[in-house]
Amino acid sequence: MKPAAAVRPPRTSRGARTARALRLGMLGGTFDPPHVGHLAIAEWAREQLELDRVIFVPSGTPPHKAGRVLSQAAARLAMIRLAARGNPAFEVSPIEIRRRGPSFTIDTVRALRLEHPASRLFLILGADSLEEFHTWRDPDAIAAEATLAVARRPDAGRPPQHRVRSRRFVRSVVWLDNPGLDLSSSAIRARARRGRSLRYLVPETVTRYITRRRLYRGRP
Repeated sequence: MKPAAAVRPPRTSRGARTARALRLGMLGGTFDPPHVGHLAIAEWAREQLELDRVIFVPSGTPPHKAGRVLSQAAARLAMIRLAARGNPAFEVSPIEIRRRGPSFTIDTVRALRLEHPASRLFLILGADSLEEFHTWRDPDAIAAEATLAVARRPDAGRPPQHRVRSRRFVRSVVWLDNPGLDLSSSAIRARARRGRSLRYLVPETVTRYITRRRLYRGRP
């Protein structure tokens, strides 16, 4: 008898044989403190854009906030780590805090590209930041490396494309259908300074951290 022919697996396309490229979101900020609005935008972007991970990047020395008093970098890093805890798709990177000098987004985007060369990057930012995007360092290079995922303002509907200050960035923008949460870190700092409740504005773990270390007392 002839030996039975070996059973071969069905042929698959080239794309099906290779692993899907990671889809990574990057959300930067001072996070002084991080609040539920940051977390909601990150989760909304994760779901809408089908992201594998959202990487929170607390800034070290933000050039656009020169002269403003910030909490120590270690405190801001600790708070965003507490805030992101519990969501397996959330990650925190200290890359900008460890970097000396001003924190430029293009440097961080390039570092992430080197770490994840086959991934698709999404830079998550607010509509107000998009209006100033043309003033950032190397905005064209950022737009070439990452898609700009823009969160709408709390008091507006879906932002029209003409709000992009420079038309050359229009093709690099996707709009998020995010909930309109009107929160700001400055307003939360003001409440903390007056000893007001932060419940439901920041995660409970962050509230305890702020209270224990008496952050924002006596400062804006």
